[in-house]
Amino acid sequence: MPRPPAPVLACPSLASGPLVSPAAGARVREATWGRRAGDRVRASAPGSPEPAAEGAPSRAASLRTNRYDLEARAGHLDEVLQFAPYLALTHTVVVGAVLLLFWSEAHRTYLLILFGSVAGPITLAAIGARRYRRRRLGERDVVTGHRLAALFSLILGLAWASMPLMILPTAGTQDQTFVVAIGAGLMATTYTFGSLAHLGLVYSAPIALGSLAALFLVGGAANGWLAMLMGVYSAFVAFTAGRMGRLSEQRIIDRVRVGEQNETISLLLHDFEASTSDWLWETDPMGRLQHVSERIGQVAGEDPAILHEAPFAALFLGVRKPRRMTPEIAEILALVAGRKAFRERVVEVTIGGLTRWWRLSGRPITDGGETFLGFRGVGSDITDTRQSEARIAYLASYDPLTGLANRTQFQGVATQLCARAQTGGEACALLYLDLDGFKFVNDTFGHALGDVLLVRVAQRLTGTVPPQGLVSRLGGDEFAILLPGGDEDALTELARRLIAALSTPYTLDGVQVEIGASVGLALAPRDAHSPEGLLSKADLALYRAKATGRGKVRVFSPDLEATMRLRRELEVDLKRAVAQGEFSLHYQPLVGLEDGRVRTFEALLRWTRGAGGPVSPADFVPVAEASGLITEIGRWVLMQACREAARWPDDIRLAVNLSPIQFRNTDLVADVTQALEASGLRPERLEIEVTESVFFEMNATTIANLNELRALGIRVALDDFGTGYSSLSYLIRFPVDKIKIDRSFIKDMDSRPECLAIIEAILTLARKLSITVTAEGVETREQAQMLRASRCDDIQGFLFSPARPADEIPHLIASLPVRFGEIFPLLPLMFRRAPA
Repeated sequence: MPRPPAPVLACPSLASGPLVSPAAGARVREATWGRRAGDRVRASAPGSPEPAAEGAPSRAASLRTNRYDLEARAGHLDEVLQFAPYLALTHTVVVGAVLLLFWSEAHRTYLLILFGSVAGPITLAAIGARRYRRRRLGERDVVTGHRLAALFSLILGLAWASMPLMILPTAGTQDQTFVVAIGAGLMATTYTFGSLAHLGLVYSAPIALGSLAALFLVGGAANGWLAMLMGVYSAFVAFTAGRMGRLSEQRIIDRVRVGEQNETISLLLHDFEASTSDWLWETDPMGRLQHVSERIGQVAGEDPAILHEAPFAALFLGVRKPRRMTPEIAEILALVAGRKAFRERVVEVTIGGLTRWWRLSGRPITDGGETFLGFRGVGSDITDTRQSEARIAYLASYDPLTGLANRTQFQGVATQLCARAQTGGEACALLYLDLDGFKFVNDTFGHALGDVLLVRVAQRLTGTVPPQGLVSRLGGDEFAILLPGGDEDALTELARRLIAALSTPYTLDGVQVEIGASVGLALAPRDAHSPEGLLSKADLALYRAKATGRGKVRVFSPDLEATMRLRRELEVDLKRAVAQGEFSLHYQPLVGLEDGRVRTFEALLRWTRGAGGPVSPADFVPVAEASGLITEIGRWVLMQACREAARWPDDIRLAVNLSPIQFRNTDLVADVTQALEASGLRPERLEIEVTESVFFEMNATTIANLNELRALGIRVALDDFGTGYSSLSYLIRFPVDKIKIDRSFIKDMDSRPECLAIIEAILTLARKLSITVTAEGVETREQAQMLRASRCDDIQGFLFSPARPADEIPHLIASLPVRFGEIFPLLPLMFRRAPA
């Protein structure tokens, strides 16, 4: 027989049963290598050499081929012996029928001999086959079995071959037909020899030859035709039986190959279990654990020897220290008890006080029939995967820093509340909150401290918001609070409490910081019907709250949308103004209180909006900052103002206001340098005015820009001084050349003593720090006289002049000292002469 090809490694399910049928494969495996090491049976004849040791691959290959041959031959023989009882019954019935049919036609002695020649051997063969199949076979048994089968086949074929020779010559026409028909039918039993085609040939060839010889001996035209048909039929049976035998042979070889693969796979599975987190488990029919490996002992936290023969439940519940039963464990135990397969069931177990998760699959194993052999399956410790999935699920809904709901969860809850508000009339509210001063803390003390501050803010928010509210962090320092209910007064009061809670100073790593908060409030369904609309309305309210001063609450109202619409229209026109050059500069003088001369002109931006007339800087500058146009506008202001200032007297400076956004731009110093070089203006004559917000949002770029500007010789003035709560700290952190007292102090200095006291304190501080002081918004003689008496350096305001176009500057330079002499008449006459 041909050698089977080398086995191809397959990967059957870890929980599947044997792949070889128990009739032949199990018995042959048991005879050749067995299922247990102690049950191995040598597949070689007595006296044969021992298998080659490691390092002799050719010898090992030879032994493997011999084993294949042995198993295949055993399978062929087993397949034939399965049909032995049926063959015995069939041939006994047929030979009995021949005895009865021809008792009066043929020699009775021959008929009795034929009956004994057929019934005797075939009965012995059936009995021997039954006993033979129950034995544990070795190589010698298989060889003997093949020889005996061939002998019985030959005896049976020869016995039946004599029948046509003995009966046909003396039989009548009808009896001759019976004899030929019986011969043809007997040849059909050749197919029962299956893969052992040579046995079928040994059996059928004598019958065919005997029938043909008898027909030719009798002679006649009819018998000649019968002989020809019998020959064709015999050839057909021989050919088809041989073809079926080869197919059966290949099937048995494949079965042997699969058996080899199963053995290989079992070895690989052992290595697999030893090197991965997966493990195999098995029970007997009584539900007791079998073959407990070291890996199972590790994951179960028990000694493998204790788990062996223990109930399957001990794998989950333990043996020495019982653990708690969970519904998932109970479900798996019920499936095993009911002999039902299960796949990838996840259970939670507690091992050594730690929670672990296992994923198990299993299926019942039978012997190929109805006999239950137990359960077999695979388990995996998926604790790491489960924890990673839980972390991913958490991050999908919660902010990893603060633990608050993130934007995704906020969107989901807001969608539900808005839908409920629209369909059921259950109002809900959104408080949109933004921190004031967080960026300053973040940039000044570092992001690590900023993160700690955000965590503390989240704690204060959750401690203040009612339990039914959802506190979310939408990003950065923006928070959103969703609440059921629509009581505007109660919600406004809650917003004020939140602002108060967040404004209380924080001590973080030994550093005390202060921030504030602004809140925008919107309601559904009154203001919006969707989360997007609600957030947009609350954002408008928050924008207005921050615009009117920090630490405020603003409730959305329809006029805010109108304001926003106007703001968008203003932004569109502002872009057009930049492109078409609709801006101009006016200059307001700063007059020295010592002699009335003009010390500085402050450049102030003016915009005439097409046919709409002039627009106040207070209206369009915030829009320019928000839209990013302020950088381009500021660059034009610098260039234009420096060109015009270059034509003034050398002792008069130019003051230009720069936006905090410009200070965040790394190109600021280059823009200033380019304006100075293009105009020829000396750096000492340029004065940059900044507001406290520049210091409030101080970062590395801002500090670098300020330092480089001062290194060029450009003066820095702090505008609107006194309006911020920490203004004095700015003077310590970054020294300036000038401070400008805000007009809010000047306006009431003659009616409110505390304003004058603050002004005098600022002046005293400035003299100590060698800083020049300018008072803004001076409109009355009394204010000017009080400031001069307090030794203020410069004043600026309508008392002397509003901002005027560039072509009026020469007139202002000449006329303002005269105006100063009118206000202070005790000055020398030379300051009161009219301009030439």
